[in-house]
Amino acid sequence: MESGFRSRALPGIIQRSVEKNRVIRSAFKVGSFTSLSRVLGLVRDTLTASLFGTSAVMSDFVVAFRLPNLFRALFGEGALSSAFVPVFMATRREEGDASAWLVARKTVTLVAAFLSLLVLLLILGTFALEGLNPDLAERAPHLLPLMRVMLPYVVFICLAGLFMAMLNACHQFSLPAFTPSLLNMVWIGFVLLVCPRLGDTPEQQIYGIAAAVFVAGLVQMGVQVPALMRRGFRPGFTWDTSDARVRRVFTLMGPTALGQSVTQVNVMVNTLLARWAAEWAPASLFYAERLLYFPQGLLATAMSTVLLPVFSGHAARGDHAEMRQTLGHSLRTLLFVMIPASIGLLVLAEPIVQMIFGWGRFDAAAVSHTAIALQFYAPGLMVFCLAKVFVPAFYALQDTRTPFRIGLRAVALNFALNVAFVLTWPHDLKHAGLAFATVLSEGVNGITLGVLLQRRLGALEWRPVFAAASRALACSAVMAVILLAVRPALAAGLAQSGAPAKLVEVGSVLLAIATGIAAYFGAALALRAPELGFARDALRRRVAK
Repeated sequence: MESGFRSRALPGIIQRSVEKNRVIRSAFKVGSFTSLSRVLGLVRDTLTASLFGTSAVMSDFVVAFRLPNLFRALFGEGALSSAFVPVFMATRREEGDASAWLVARKTVTLVAAFLSLLVLLLILGTFALEGLNPDLAERAPHLLPLMRVMLPYVVFICLAGLFMAMLNACHQFSLPAFTPSLLNMVWIGFVLLVCPRLGDTPEQQIYGIAAAVFVAGLVQMGVQVPALMRRGFRPGFTWDTSDARVRRVFTLMGPTALGQSVTQVNVMVNTLLARWAAEWAPASLFYAERLLYFPQGLLATAMSTVLLPVFSGHAARGDHAEMRQTLGHSLRTLLFVMIPASIGLLVLAEPIVQMIFGWGRFDAAAVSHTAIALQFYAPGLMVFCLAKVFVPAFYALQDTRTPFRIGLRAVALNFALNVAFVLTWPHDLKHAGLAFATVLSEGVNGITLGVLLQRRLGALEWRPVFAAASRALACSAVMAVILLAVRPALAAGLAQSGAPAKLVEVGSVLLAIATGIAAYFGAALALRAPELGFARDALRRRVAK
């Protein structure tokens, strides 16, 4: 009897193990392409920083870029993908590929029409705002003109995000993960080749960056069309607002827009308040966020991308036990990576900022302001990843209202904290207060989502998650002590060798990071952290394939 039970249970155990490793393996695959995008992004931002520093015109660009970027997060990669994937997969399973791709075509038609109208209204709104508020043109003269150049990017990048969702639903992750790199490639090309031809001043050259954003949106959208056509998608327009499946996508998308994009909404609010606080503040926050997104993109963003179709499959089968196990496994893996990344950025903030951005017009004041913002942002890596895991689970259950409702509260909390910190913190720390407000509100958002998800699915595997976080914190503490001792010693040693100052900066930071990583994994090995095995097994199976 016992033997028979084991024989029946064994295939299920094997299947769960294979699926867990497939999630991690796919996340690492997406993460590798996302890492490429992050590396290119650092090159892009280094070139941009050397050209514009934290000048007022750079802050105008940052604020102008936030609006199309916010709509990208709301209606593109965040809302559309999360609303579209469950409906697309259900249609494909129940009615076949032809019906699913027809739903996709109808969705593309309505999204393109809605966004085109939205962009037109926003552009007209910038002209109206210019006439109604002349002071804005005096205080931030390039803000609205830059915004007008970049607003069409909303249409292109949101359709690109929808195309990425279609490919992800077909378990094709590589091309969608590579697509964001194209923005960085185009941006780098325009910085090197176009901006110098527009004039000698930053105020003239900044319009080359705005043009790069416009062109990159077109490229990101177009590059995915051939891959979709090979899988059955047929480009074109089919207007049909009566299709219940398409209406379901838009019904889900409404509340999904905020639930999936709380961070982006908070960042937009931060940027607007920062421009009011100091002319250099938005640019300083922008560069700090870019450094924060690098480790986050290694696994957290990739994990969120992979988990949505996996959770959708669990939900379609009604298998809540599998969802709980996948949630626990994913949280443990994310915290194992994000906690040391957070501590490392906190400890090495100023040397890292100096190494990457300390060129050209990015002077000592810009380094100091950006490093302070990064230190206050860094703890957020520990909490930003929570929503990356919990929100896809809600969406797979086709529950978009709960993340929306909690997201609204998080945005309200962020705004309240922003105002409080801007009014009470010293002038040079106001932008840091804005960063810290985002971390606090995101933490409340993630924890609340976890508690509510447990009510839906039953008891989650919190004990292993807390144990994994404790191990990661202990190992990170060892790493931090070593970093604090090693980095200055390395810098002093390299300086005594007569190496150029920039080489001393780069060498000491990179060697310190390598030493810190070795210390972290050595401590994790000494503690026999199971999370080391998660990554090792996933990578072994990937190599075996």
